[in-house]
Amino acid sequence: MASSTDLDIVNVTKRFGAHAAVDDVSFSVAPGEFFSILGPSGCGKTTLMRMIAGFEHPTSGDIRIRGQSMLGVPANKRPVNMVFQSLALFPMMSVGENVAYGLTCRGVSRAEAEERASRMLDRVGLKGFGERRVTALSGGQRQRVAIARCLVLEPTLVLLDEPLGALDLKLREHMKIELKQLQGTFNTTFAYITHDQSEALVMSDRIAVMNQGRFEQVGSPRELYHNPETPFVASFVGETNRWQGEAAPASGGAIAVRLPSGAVVQGQGRAASGALAFVRPEAVALAQDPASLSTLPNRFEGRVSAVLFDGAASSLLIDTAGFEQPVRAVLPQAGPLAGIHVGAPVHLGWTADAMKVFAA
Repeated sequence: MASSTDLDIVNVTKRFGAHAAVDDVSFSVAPGEFFSILGPSGCGKTTLMRMIAGFEHPTSGDIRIRGQSMLGVPANKRPVNMVFQSLALFPMMSVGENVAYGLTCRGVSRAEAEERASRMLDRVGLKGFGERRVTALSGGQRQRVAIARCLVLEPTLVLLDEPLGALDLKLREHMKIELKQLQGTFNTTFAYITHDQSEALVMSDRIAVMNQGRFEQVGSPRELYHNPETPFVASFVGETNRWQGEAAPASGGAIAVRLPSGAVVQGQGRAASGALAFVRPEAVALAQDPASLSTLPNRFEGRVSAVLFDGAASSLLIDTAGFEQPVRAVLPQAGPLAGIHVGAPVHLGWTADAMKVFAA
């Protein structure tokens, strides 16, 4: 019977001596899904990817591709292909030869390999590039060649190991969109690892946030961003304000968090005594007139200490009584606050639902 998933990781652990680089991880990836593993350097995500590819072997657990266990199956016999951060293209070969290389290694005739490579280059937007040297290509073009080299083999699963890490910022932003579009065009299952939360949020159908060898949370980008389940996810995914204090019950089922300075904020979550509170900058409402914030349970007055201009993502840092660090808020691009300057007074506030509280 055909498997309903392309990849199943079942209680996989990988130990190097006494250290568990991957610690009892389980998850599944559906056909055609763009699944990302997001985490800081050293969290175990590359080790996990290498086990899926067959370059490392799990200490315990199972790795199944379309229901078939991969334990003992060598890397070159698995229905997967991998795009490395370095891309690993052969500089002595033409673009077409790079794309056809895997086919010729599998015994496909030269004529058929060239024909299939040419068709694949057309599909990734590189028609007519077959005779060019890879050294003459731009970074984005080389990226597409690496993808084409994987897809021409018709793998069940494409593994991508931080493939955008070596690109400059503008090209990286462009390639995020292009990779997502390519994946959708081919409807191939992608498993992608990155430490860049922006890459994961933009491209993924689901994301697993990994920390110290374990998954902290698996969910859609929206779920991870708006409903983090742990303090690590709340702080690692996206920009946020973070405060620590003592918890106490509040009205309406909210939790009050008293900061060391004595200021009190209200949010939603669970904490018995010590508490960590998180609020996204875009959840902080700003006003010149305090009356417009009168319905908010969290209301404060502050003074702008910095204007961080970055186009549509510009923000303010606001020195606020009772907070050790400036509160960060998104700067409106229109209206009375658009031209606000350093030193200006401002009123700020947020709802209890916007503040997530966890036990410290």
